[in-house]
Amino acid sequence: RLYTYDNNWRAFKALIASQYSGVAVDVVKDFQLGETNTRPDFLKKFPFGKVPALETKDGHSLIESNAIAFYVSNDQLKGKTPLDQALVIQWLSFADNEINPSAYTWVLPALGAIAANKQAVDRSKTDITKILNYLNDFLLTKRADTSTKKDKKEKTPKQEKPKEKKEEAADLGDDDEDMPLEPKAKDPFEAFPKGTWVMDDFKRFYSNNPEEKSIPYFWEKFDKNNYSIWFCNYKYADELTLVFMSCNLIAGMYQRLDKMRKNAFGSMILFGEDHNSSISGIWVWKGHELAFPLSTDWQVDYESYDWKKLDPNDPKTHTMVKEYFSWEGNFDGKKFNQGKIFK
Repeated sequence: RLYTYDNNWRAFKALIASQYSGVAVDVVKDFQLGETNTRPDFLKKFPFGKVPALETKDGHSLIESNAIAFYVSNDQLKGKTPLDQALVIQWLSFADNEINPSAYTWVLPALGAIAANKQAVDRSKTDITKILNYLNDFLLTKRADTSTKKDKKEKTPKQEKPKEKKEEAADLGDDDEDMPLEPKAKDPFEAFPKGTWVMDDFKRFYSNNPEEKSIPYFWEKFDKNNYSIWFCNYKYADELTLVFMSCNLIAGMYQRLDKMRKNAFGSMILFGEDHNSSISGIWVWKGHELAFPLSTDWQVDYESYDWKKLDPNDPKTHTMVKEYFSWEGNFDGKKFNQGKIFK
């Protein structure tokens, strides 16, 4: 029996390995993260309360995703000899210790899961390129069949394609060669008054301090003359199904709004559970009009929400900001599931 929550990529290791190996794995269907894994009977078998966790047919308990994947694999997949088994463990460790850290540093800021650090992101891109080039070279020279190596040899010299394209274009006439590049889109917020509030300063303070300090700091510095606060509510809650899919809606919206990050801050919350959930949030940005129509780069997903501008002087607004920025409170009776910060 495999204990895990929906869409847990660490559990996918074991599930994929079991399918390749023809081993049946029973996933516990009523598992609830934060509930099932905190019960005494669960902690008796898995004291750290972490998942994925596997209970074998003979009553043994296994933790750690690589160990579970190794256990459910057949000899062909996990290796028959000690050397082959060591190589399997080597590449599992390689993924955990080399690929994943760089991938997290690169991807998670784009999803709004952690604060963005340009130097760290740039470094992670360089690191993961080197790492994957090494992996690619290994696969091509050590494990690939001759047809794969032949493809690489045939494709490598084709670096002169741009030159061929240029000559071909010249034959059609020179008029297109001096076509100006498409102008870089301007940030509409740049036309607004600068104001007294430094949003980057608040984002840093929010990231590095508990909410009991960061929320009062927000109101202390907030420039109500040049910034506005908005509440949004997802229009189609009756169409929401699984929790992880609803979370992907939020993450995808954040990713597509990346060019808006400099002058906006948001906290989106998913309430409820599978097949009974809703999404709403609090946003802050420069200016006093709905920001998304101001740029074609921002006109994504926002129409799926109802938007309402809030009065910063209203005590109800202060309550909502406190709840949504801290992920704690009454929320008009809605049950908090999880939240994501846009910053």
